[in-house]
Amino acid sequence: MREGSLEAPTRHPIDWKGASFYDEANLFNELDRVFDICHGCRRCFNLCNAFPLLFDVIDESETMELDSVDKKVYWDVVDNCYLCDMCFMSKCPYVPPHEWDLDFPHLMLRAKAVKFEKNEVKQRDKLITSTDRIGKLASIPIVVNVVNAANQNKTIRRVLDSQLGIHNEAVIPAYHTETARKKFAQQKHDASGVQACGETTGKVAIFTTCYGNYNRPDLVNDLVDVLEHNNVAVTMASKENCCGMPKLELGDLKEVERLKNNNIPQLVKLIDEGWDVIAPVPSCVLMFKQELPLMFPDDEDVAKVRDAIFDPFEYLMLRHKSNLLKTEFKGELGQVSYQVACHLRVQNIGLKTKEVLELIPNTSVNAIERCSGHDGTYALKSEFHDIAKKIAKPVVNRVKKAEADVFSSDCPMAADHIASGLEDESNVKSPISLLKQAYGI
Repeated sequence: MREGSLEAPTRHPIDWKGASFYDEANLFNELDRVFDICHGCRRCFNLCNAFPLLFDVIDESETMELDSVDKKVYWDVVDNCYLCDMCFMSKCPYVPPHEWDLDFPHLMLRAKAVKFEKNEVKQRDKLITSTDRIGKLASIPIVVNVVNAANQNKTIRRVLDSQLGIHNEAVIPAYHTETARKKFAQQKHDASGVQACGETTGKVAIFTTCYGNYNRPDLVNDLVDVLEHNNVAVTMASKENCCGMPKLELGDLKEVERLKNNNIPQLVKLIDEGWDVIAPVPSCVLMFKQELPLMFPDDEDVAKVRDAIFDPFEYLMLRHKSNLLKTEFKGELGQVSYQVACHLRVQNIGLKTKEVLELIPNTSVNAIERCSGHDGTYALKSEFHDIAKKIAKPVVNRVKKAEADVFSSDCPMAADHIASGLEDESNVKSPISLLKQAYGI
């Protein structure tokens, strides 16, 4: 047996419908095996809080080995894993095809699913992971004003903290009545000048995502403008639900399946009509690229979407390879501090955002490959918010030290969380908005 693995990591399908998946005794046997290997390695000590928590309880135990650790602590480790996938993709030497066959994130996913099936998750967590339902309700006229005002009211936020467990200092984004989908429907869209090249058809269907549709419609609007400026035809799916990532992180795999059954047919129809798919949030792209194909490995439609969905800047760079990306810019960006979102890094597409932005004259991009600690819902929770801020601290420090002209991240939630630790939160823009700014459109 050799130490570490020299091959690229491979991922096994998630056997979430198998007979032993929800067997708690079987689960704990695997937790024992994996935690003991992690204890002997400790390469992941500086990623999320799950690993230092595990290592600390082992070091403070009677034998200083896993055998004297209270099994109740295992659930604390599970709760502190937010499935960023960085340990599997960048740190662990024992991932398959290594014979020890470690997949820490998907073991944590299995444990979360067991916990959910036992109905041992908080109602708060069920609520805040229902992102599309909250978005539909919160974006209703009049209701939207009440919701946004409440989220900015310190007294109400303290009540939410004490009664619901949503930290009073966590960033809660505003909701909008004019959603991205509504704005798109109101506009005229020109499909002339479309050219296919390489892997791209030059026709894009945008999966807006809950966050892009209800909270940050400007991201979707700017993406539409940039694509159309580059002679890419744009449309949207006629029907769209949450991608399923929040429910995956909760362990509600049956709800993930329900959302998949709603989304995939719409996207397949568009793909069959010659459209590529883009989502503006990395986690949603990753859901369709990785998690759903691993949960449903025999579903040909899921595989079809996997092969046709792109990160926005991945798509733009593919177009650039065929000289179909416009590079006549009217402005420059100067120095950009850029946090590379974890769910973008694990797509293994390289730093496409950095590559595109550096096509802009007099623009340099300092990429920070560290986790923000946000994870969609983790930083919202009262019991984890301070930990999330601690995880973000190295990124905050590097942004401050760089004294760049602008700070950016592909993940809007990560950007807001990091920005909350900066003295000046005003100069924070998404990469797609920076590109639009440079184009002068």
